[in-house]
Amino acid sequence: MSLTSTAHQLVTLASEGGEGGNHESLNPYFVGAGAFLALMFLLWVTTRFNRDR
Repeated sequence: MSLTSTAHQLVTLASEGGEGGNHESLNPYFVGAGAFLALMFLLWVTTRFNRDR
């Protein structure tokens, strides 16, 4: 594949648009809250192992 044919394929793919790729069952608030809770849990675990004794 040459650079020009690859660029043409990418432009064609981008111009088709579509549905946006989001799944109907994904709620952004649920995903954000889950990521926040996972990071808080990792922070808690990290602070437990880094105590000065």
